[in-house]
Amino acid sequence: MTLSLGPQMTTRLAGPHFALADWSPSQAPGEAPLSDRCTLLVTMKHEDLLIRPGRTVRLCDFDPGSTPGFDSKADARDKTERDIERLAELQEVFAASRSHALLIVLQGMDSAGKDGTIKHVMSGVNPQGVDVHSFKTPTPQEEAHDFLWRSVYPLPERGRIGIFNRSYYEEVVVVRVHRELLALEASAPEDDIWAKRFEDINAFERHLARSGTVILKFFLHLSKAEQRKRLLERLDDPNKNWKFSVDDVKERQYWDRYQAAYEQALGATSTSWAPWYVIPADRKWFVRVAIADLIVATLDSLGLRYPQLKGEAASDLEKFRAELEAEPNAGAAPTR
Repeated sequence: MTLSLGPQMTTRLAGPHFALADWSPSQAPGEAPLSDRCTLLVTMKHEDLLIRPGRTVRLCDFDPGSTPGFDSKADARDKTERDIERLAELQEVFAASRSHALLIVLQGMDSAGKDGTIKHVMSGVNPQGVDVHSFKTPTPQEEAHDFLWRSVYPLPERGRIGIFNRSYYEEVVVVRVHRELLALEASAPEDDIWAKRFEDINAFERHLARSGTVILKFFLHLSKAEQRKRLLERLDDPNKNWKFSVDDVKERQYWDRYQAAYEQALGATSTSWAPWYVIPADRKWFVRVAIADLIVATLDSLGLRYPQLKGEAASDLEKFRAELEAEPNAGAAPTR
């Protein structure tokens, strides 16, 4: 089937997972690179959202301000609304079939739009079928276990959608930027720790996929300039002051380290069973239309159907129908 992300945005689906397309970034004539270490400035196309397994990732090759397939917020509004409605329909059959679980992982720098994405994309679904788990600073109990331990109990069961607002990827990003945090973890290995953790994450996600969990991982790619703008908005608007955190400003000094850590994580853990999607995040409306479309396309690709009763259970339906219809005053209007 075809995934549509606007008039020029399509990619092919293969079963419950996406067929990963090749991509060839190109620089427009006369344009400067995004940073000193980048040689290309990419005009993103649909396939650029996918990180192909084994691909070396350079975030400077992805334009966080691009909106492939859409020229404006107005262009995306109808598409987003249709996908939100379709997601509500798919969630119902998804819950009824109970054949899969859906795990959505959201990662990104502070103020990249993770909370807003959850609020808008999930605005039409039944809240009884969605679990959102935000990963904060590990507790002493969590630090005393392996780095994946705290990610197991909030995993969604079959028929439910689970959203990780941040995730176990913090353990190969934040902990890598602030290596001193390793000292808080019990028996943390030192040799090739990041390669080992990437291997463990891939094995963990492969186990989940084999057990019926469909995994969608989105990296919300925000520019440093846009983050500054959003942080200032939180300071200027009294209604947003509560969102402001001093730590958000302090962490900006480690921006390049975070970008490098994410590049390593995205490249090492994008797999055929749990691929990463880099979502340009400078335009909040594009994040929402792109992620809503990908979620809908993924659920559509599962080919789910409502459970069909068979044998004695099916024949009992007619018996119950006859009993209900035979009740006195069966056709009478209800009274208050």
